[in-house]
Amino acid sequence: MNPQPLNRQNHYDHWICPDLGTYWQLAKVRDSDMVVLKSRQGKDQFPFSPVEGFALQHFTGKLAIAQIQRRCHQQFGESVSETFVWELLQKLIEFGILASEEETPMDWICPDLTPYWTLAPIPDSDQILFKAIEGNLRVIFSAAEGYALACFTGEYTILDIQTRCEQQFPGEISADFIEVLLDKLIELNILAQESPGAEGGSSDPEQSGGDRPQNSHQLKSCVHWINHADGHWILRNPEDFTFLQMSDSDKVIIDQLGRRSPSSIIEEFCITPQDLKNLLRLLTTSAMLEGTTLPTPPRGKFNPMQLLYFRIPLFNPDPWLNRHIDGLRWIWTKPFAVILFLCLAASAVLGIRQREVIIYTGQQLMEANGPALIIPFALLSMLVVAFHELGHAFTLKNFGGVVPNMGLLLMMFMPAAYTNTTDSYCLPRFKRVLVVGAGLLVQFAIWAAALWFWNWTNPSSWLHTASYLLMVAALVTVAINLNPMAKFDGYYLAVALTGINNLRTRSFALYANLLQGKPLTEKAGDILILAVYAPLSLAYIYFVFGFLFARIADWSLSNIPTTAILMLTIWLVYFLFPRNKI
Repeated sequence: MNPQPLNRQNHYDHWICPDLGTYWQLAKVRDSDMVVLKSRQGKDQFPFSPVEGFALQHFTGKLAIAQIQRRCHQQFGESVSETFVWELLQKLIEFGILASEEETPMDWICPDLTPYWTLAPIPDSDQILFKAIEGNLRVIFSAAEGYALACFTGEYTILDIQTRCEQQFPGEISADFIEVLLDKLIELNILAQESPGAEGGSSDPEQSGGDRPQNSHQLKSCVHWINHADGHWILRNPEDFTFLQMSDSDKVIIDQLGRRSPSSIIEEFCITPQDLKNLLRLLTTSAMLEGTTLPTPPRGKFNPMQLLYFRIPLFNPDPWLNRHIDGLRWIWTKPFAVILFLCLAASAVLGIRQREVIIYTGQQLMEANGPALIIPFALLSMLVVAFHELGHAFTLKNFGGVVPNMGLLLMMFMPAAYTNTTDSYCLPRFKRVLVVGAGLLVQFAIWAAALWFWNWTNPSSWLHTASYLLMVAALVTVAINLNPMAKFDGYYLAVALTGINNLRTRSFALYANLLQGKPLTEKAGDILILAVYAPLSLAYIYFVFGFLFARIADWSLSNIPTTAILMLTIWLVYFLFPRNKI
């Protein structure tokens, strides 16, 4: 027998694929990327490609043809043809795994309409009223059609319902009664039809083009998706400046919020109620859903380590940046980049040649002025840091980002500044690197300008001394910022270059999973970087903060031992013995 191919014109994209798990199981072929479909009741087995194996995993009796097609496209991209699942179905027919349309023309499961529609008899009539559970849509059907619609529960095939109707209404039902009814449901927008190649078309057999059920979980109108070049999705809330990195599967589920009930989402995507609850909690805490706001961070107990690093937001620079960015866009052009590179290279050569003179000049200044240099050096350092932060802000603004706030940063009792460049996570990796590195480039440019100015000015003038201090301030702040072990620019530059967000947290989590025997969820290419970063970060914390703690403890016990011990005791009582709130 030569099985006939399925008729693509029947518009069966929204029909649920059969469950193969009862009689067949998938298995990988050793030393190959192929898979085989093995019979549970015999020795029959058939080879399939990895893409076909991925699709066959979804033949569970719950997903429609178009849904499986969409998932294959999301997983394998453009390598999957628009008719891939249809071709796979034909292959299953040729192998005898599925019966052909000629043999069983209506062996497809009808969708479940009960979550959204209900049937009611019309008084003094043999007709049936089909009503939307939410909304005002009403449709009148005949008694036979109403009887058939009562069977649309996601359990019966077209043939099952056709047979039941013929038994209930003998001699009154045509051979294609259910097929005609299905076409009528599509025309009335009670069932949605997947249009081939349609962007954003619905493949959900339960989805109605009329009144749809709503739930309270719906994304805010301002929230939108960004398809990141690194292969993931970013959910961006430009009003609250929150961002979430999501996988393809998470995006598909989130897109159903507000359109389908939680129970139908759980059933269709084969997730647990806890999985959906965790996803909703994440969306709520990041203020992505309608009616949600950013939660106030819980106030923990005071820790002296907090004095070493904290931020104070001061103002929103975005309106000011918008007014001035157009006049500065020439800075990010290729000609200017070439000129800047040549100038920095020439300055580096000059600085290396004059390194002995530079060091000697610094020694003379220290001997001649001593502590008097602290104030001008601190002021010049603050000037360098200010331009450094503007470099971050304007670069992000040039790439279309938003800078919600700038403020004061205190690092180890030293004042500095910070710029909120979180929006750079939405940019491709190269542009994100430019945003992070812009501050360092500004500092190198300041250093180069100060070096040439120092060479051109009279050694006896105050400008000569000021330019030298500015040059040193630029270099010192660069050295501090390039440290990847602390959360300065060096750390965020490493994050941008590697593409590993939350680098420090994930590196420690890697070792925690290893010690607890849990499976590693990181990509193979990221594991080496994470494995190296964690011990280096621990060593940095131990030596820097250990040294700082030892110096403070030594001075306190040498000069104010009683006061130091008393303050430590009071803090320990305060920290370790919380007061119960009534």
